[in-house]
Formats: sequence, C-alpha cells, structure tokens
Amino acid sequence: MSTSSVNSLKKRLIWQILTFQVLLLMAVMAGFMALLTRADLGGKFLDADAASVAAGAIRPEPGGGLTLVETAQLLAMRAESPDFWFIARNERGDIIRSGPVPDAYRSIGEHLDRIAFGDIRDSVEPYTLSSIVRSVSTESGTYTVLAGGGRLWSASFAVFLLANLLLLPIVLIVVLIPVFAIPIIVRRAFAGLSDMVDQARKIDVDRRGARLSDHHVPAEVRPLVEAFNGALQRLDEGYERRQRFILDAAHELRTPVAILQTRLESMDAGPLRNRLLIDSNRIAGLAEQLLDLERIDRDDADFISLDLVSLCRDVAADLAPLALSAGCDLSFAPGVDQVLVRGDAGAIGRAVTNLVRNAIEHAGGLITIRVESGGVIEVTDEGPGIPERERERIFEPFHRLQPRDHGAGLGLHLVSEIIGRHKGHISVVDEPSGGACFRINLPAV
Repeated sequence: MSTSSVNSLKKRLIWQILTFQVLLLMAVMAGFMALLTRADLGGKFLDADAASVAAGAIRPEPGGGLTLVETAQLLAMRAESPDFWFIARNERGDIIRSGPVPDAYRSIGEHLDRIAFGDIRDSVEPYTLSSIVRSVSTESGTYTVLAGGGRLWSASFAVFLLANLLLLPIVLIVVLIPVFAIPIIVRRAFAGLSDMVDQARKIDVDRRGARLSDHHVPAEVRPLVEAFNGALQRLDEGYERRQRFILDAAHELRTPVAILQTRLESMDAGPLRNRLLIDSNRIAGLAEQLLDLERIDRDDADFISLDLVSLCRDVAADLAPLALSAGCDLSFAPGVDQVLVRGDAGAIGRAVTNLVRNAIEHAGGLITIRVESGGVIEVTDEGPGIPERERERIFEPFHRLQPRDHGAGLGLHLVSEIIGRHKGHISVVDEPSGGACFRINLPAV
C-alpha cells in the first residue's frame, strides 16, 4: 500500500467522522434505552395485526349481514390468545362480534362508523381493556375493526421499536453523507493545491525566483505555502551569494594569472617554461570556466548568427601553441565552407576550447577539429578512449575518470551546459582509428 493512500486526508476524514457519528448514535440509543427502562409509559399495547386477522376472516352474506370464516390466521390467533375478541362493522352498517367482548365495549360497535383509528391502553392487569381500532380493506370489503384480547406489547418496548425503525434511515443517511459528501468537499476545498503542485514541479535551479501561489489555498495550508516560499527565498539568496563569490574569485584570479603568464612567456625556452605555461593556462582555464558557469545562467538575448567553421578555425589557431608545447599535433579539417547557427559565439568557442584542452591533457597525439553540415562539430584524439559506462557520467560536475586527473572536473560539465543552453546535444563515440570522438550537434540555421 502506498504512503499517499495510507495518509489520504479524504479517507481519514471519512473514517473519523463515521466513527464519531456511530459512537454518538450509540450513546444516544443507550441513553434512550436507559430512559425507557426507568420511565413508566403506562399500560400495554395490543398488537396491530389483530385487526387484520379479524377483517380477513369476515365475509358478507348475499342477503345482508356478515359471517365469520375460521381462517388459519384466526385459528392461530385464538390458539395463542384464547381471550381474543373483536367487533367489526362494514360500510353498509352490518356488525359482527366474536369472542368474549368486554361489557365496556359492547355498545361501541354501533358507533364504529365514526371512529377510524384508535389505541386504548389498559393500565391494570390483566389489561383486558387494551384494544385497537383500525380501518382494514380486504377483498370482501372495508371494515372498521375494534379488537382486543390479543398479543400485548409493553408501551416502552413499542416506543423503543418505533424509535429504532425511525433511526434506521437516519443512520443510513448519516453513513452515506460522509462517504459521498466528504470527497466532494475535500476536492473542492483543496482545488488550489493542484495548481500549487504544478508550480512546485516547475521549480529548478535554472528557474530561480519562483514562488508558490497561495490563491484558493485553504487557510490551514497557507502557513505551509508561506514556509515553503520562505525556504525558496533563502535558497535563492544563498545561491546568489555563492554565485557572487565564485564570480568575484574568478575575476580576482584573472589578473595574477595574466601577470604570471606574461612573465613565463619572457623566460628562456625550455621544458620548465613549457610545463609552467601549461599549468598557468590550466589555472586561467579554470577561472574562465567559473565565469562561464555564471554566463550560461543568462537568457539567450545575446544569441547571434555565427559561422561554426570560422569559429573553430580561430579556436584551432589560438590553441596550436599550447598543443605544440604539450607535444600534440592540432589539426582543423572543415568538411564544408560554412555552417550557420544561432548562439553565443564566446560560449560555443569556450566549449570547443574545453574539448581540445581536455584532449591535450588526457589523450595527446593528433587532435582534430572537424565541422560538418547540420551544425556538427567533432573533436577527435588518439588517446585510449572513454569506457562506454563512463560516457554519460563524464559530463557530471567534478567527475573524473581517474582520481589523480588534473583539473577540477568542470570542463566537460561546462561544455554540456553550454550546448544544452543552445538546445543542442553532445555525445561521445568511438573514433574508427582509436581514441575518443566528442560530437556536438547544434540546430543549424
């Protein structure tokens, strides 16, 4: 069973309200029964079936008058209650009597046409005067029946039975209302939460400043929304402080690194100078990578139409001295004369530069930059290649193939972020001649 179903507010409300209502009804019924047992309602009630049994045994005579038929119901009634009696009158005024009619009721038969309903309770044992008057319709006619001497019920029991019959539909209504009404009420009351959930799903690191709306949100949930928005505000402020620190640190690094590179270039040529130049370029590249991580957060307002062939040619020219000093050969091999895309020239140039720097540091040998139609850029090398299981992870920040690799592990992550910002895709494939091939696909104009 899922956590959401276990913690369902709708189900909890239904069960809690049902439990409360059932306990309340049980308490009311218990109190009512206690009241009945202590109260004296007085006398005994005659079973109302007595009138129906009597009317069912009466038949009209062809020449007038009424006669009695010993039906099975009447025989059963007399067997159970030997003192059973009744007086019946039809619409024509014909009267019939049966059984030991008490003296108090002998003359009332003449007036049954004026009585339609009645219940008489005798308060003195043996309750011989308890009787009922009912108007009963049968196949042989309609009769007004005064009956007594039949099965007697306690007045308290009769009231209790009637109360329970009335309570049954009330209980059903009370049970059905929560089952059907609460889901509707909860759904309408929390309709605003659906919009809030959709807003929360859209929040990510690239969409800072987003806040959840508390419109149509229940007052009980609003403090949670406010607390969540407060947490988002604090995260945004912390992110901005971190970004400003990284940006300031990267800017501060550029000046001493530039001075160091100038002094190194004035040194006499030699292995030490080449090694120091490589290390200083790596530091400069790290500073630029930190700045690039800030630049890719901006929107695409600075996108322009640019030629990938010209851009990659410039990258190859700029990095040729670095490749030579590292003992590598750098080749530029355009497959077409021009490939136009829309984008940030500086960002795409840095992405290609990072791929070439990565090949210089980890592969060596011949490094080739190719540009093909359709917005394709490939940077290939003659190194050992990249294991297939690592080809997705190498674009994660700070991930390195070898624990002792040089660099901060940001170069390939930065490339992936830049290409993603341009709605493009980068992948790693095997080079037929060995080594790795980093392939960039950008939407061509």
